[in-house]
Formats: sequence, structure tokens, C-alpha cells
Amino acid sequence: MVLDARQPPWQRSGIRLARGQAYSVFARGRIDWANGVPDLHAGPRFHLWCRVSPGGRIRNLREETDSFEADVDGELELGLYMGMWRDAYGELATDAALYARLSGALEVLVVAWQGSALDGLDALTRTPGDCYATEAIHLRTPVAVPEGWQHLVEIGETHLFSAAHNDEGAPAIRISGEDDQGILCRPCDIPLSPDTRLRWRWRLHELPSAVAENSVRAHDYISIAAEFDNGRDLTWFWSTCLAPDAHFDCPVRYWSARETHFVVRSGRAGLGHWQREERPVWEDVAHAMGPPPGRIVRVWLIAVASFQHGRLRAEFSDIEISDGQQRWSLL
Repeated sequence: MVLDARQPPWQRSGIRLARGQAYSVFARGRIDWANGVPDLHAGPRFHLWCRVSPGGRIRNLREETDSFEADVDGELELGLYMGMWRDAYGELATDAALYARLSGALEVLVVAWQGSALDGLDALTRTPGDCYATEAIHLRTPVAVPEGWQHLVEIGETHLFSAAHNDEGAPAIRISGEDDQGILCRPCDIPLSPDTRLRWRWRLHELPSAVAENSVRAHDYISIAAEFDNGRDLTWFWSTCLAPDAHFDCPVRYWSARETHFVVRSGRAGLGHWQREERPVWEDVAHAMGPPPGRIVRVWLIAVASFQHGRLRAEFSDIEISDGQQRWSLL
């Protein structure tokens, strides 16, 4: 099946699945985002999503191959993602006109299994490096989401984040990958006051952008964010060259009204070593976003290297929020 870049989701596959039935998806190709800007593109990991219709939840490919189980009885549908999802069932929140400026296509193969996906993949494997063997390795070596954290539905799942430990043996979250993006969330319900402080430790081994991150072409970064009860979030990041305390609305159009970026550190000094941070959340919000909202509802870890197709290598640990009276440990 070939999915044209300009066709908004969803496309019927003709494949009927029973609830609980395993299926695997194999894809290749490239979607270009803007004519004349060859570096702005992505492949199946960003663009290809699946759902079983009617009533199934959307799933994205974490690699160029992935396997799933149908969550309802129905027909498998495939869709190319561009913009923002409104919900976990695949309704677009952004204008489908975004697709008109895309070019390229993805070629997709789907195999519906009668038994387990792993047994089927092993039976089809002919050489160690073929797509079936690659997917079998993914199934045998799953990347577990750290306990208490979950992927942001609008962005989808990824293999970027994994449970780890810092140098003292305390829990940490490792970020490792390239040409990828993801957001990992920890739900919470914490009042926001002038005394609210966000503290964390992080170790960035390299910066995913070589130039200022405040344009779409260079918007690659690693950060921690607080999401508030008004639906907005403030994200603190380590910039390659922007001055500390600089802030800006997200340059990606469909995120600009939702997310604001705030520079905590700048430059390469300190890379490869654990750094301890503390931010006055109320003050930073007031400075960068306007009147502070009432509560923090989630903390995010964000990793993006999909614009310049670079590498992501970092760890986070000791994430907590306090207000002078109470302390909430999140990692």
C-alpha cells in the first residue's frame, strides 16, 4: 500500500482484524515538509499511524517496523500524521490543508498474524538483517517506559526514553536516539504559587542543535516542562547559543499557542557532567507567559532531533516540585 503525502488520514487497508489479533507494519519512504527546504523531512517513525476502525485508538510506529494488537474488532486504517491530533482516536485538531504543501510517499506492508507476531516473524525471516528479523529483535528487547511516566498521545510512542540510574544509583531516565522526537509525561496535581520550585538534575552529552533553536529549521532540543491546568506548558532547555533567561513561543505553528521555551543554560560548558537546576516556576511563567495559572498537571521530558536529524543523549534524575511546605518527588 502506498500513502501519498498530500492525502490526509485515514486510508482503508481492507484488512479485517479481531480484537487481540497481532499485526506487524513495515514501512519505508520519506515525506518532505516544504518545497526547496530539503532538510525538512521525516519518515515512517514520525508520519505513519494506525488504528482499527471503528473505535480503535491510534498507534504510531516507533521504528520503521512495529507490531501491535488490535484493541477492537474492525478494519485496519493507515494515516499520515501532520499537525496535531485532537484525541486518541485520530481526529485532527489542525487544518487538513497542511497536507497540500507536503510531497513524497510511504510504502507500507502489513501482515496480520494468526498466532503471535514473534512466531510469525521468525517463520518469515530469511536473512539476519531483513525487516522480519529486525522487528523480531524489537519484540525480544522491548524498551520499557519508566514507571509512572507515559508518552504524550499527540506525539506518540518512541524508543527514546528508558529507565536508568544516576552515578549514585538513584532512578534516572535515559534519552538515547537520533533523528527522532518524543515527549514523556508524569501526571501530577500540584498547586502553583509564588513559592513553587521545580528542581532536577540532568546530564546532556551533546546538544542536538548547532544553532539557535528558536526557528523551525533548528528546533532541536532537550528539556523539562511543566504543563498547567490551562492547557499550556513552559519548557526549560539547554540552548546551544541563546542567552539564559531568553524565552520565546514555540516556532512550530501548531504548538505556538500552547508552548513557551525558556533558556536555562547556554553553550557547551558542562556537557557530559551532571548539573543541578532549580527554577521559580511562578516567576518564570509570569515573565514568559503572563498571569500564572492555578495548578501543574503534568511534568514533561522533551527530546527533539527531527529537524536537523541529529543525536539525542542525556539523562534526567532527582525531579521534584516543592512550595516550602510540601515536596512532590516525580523521579
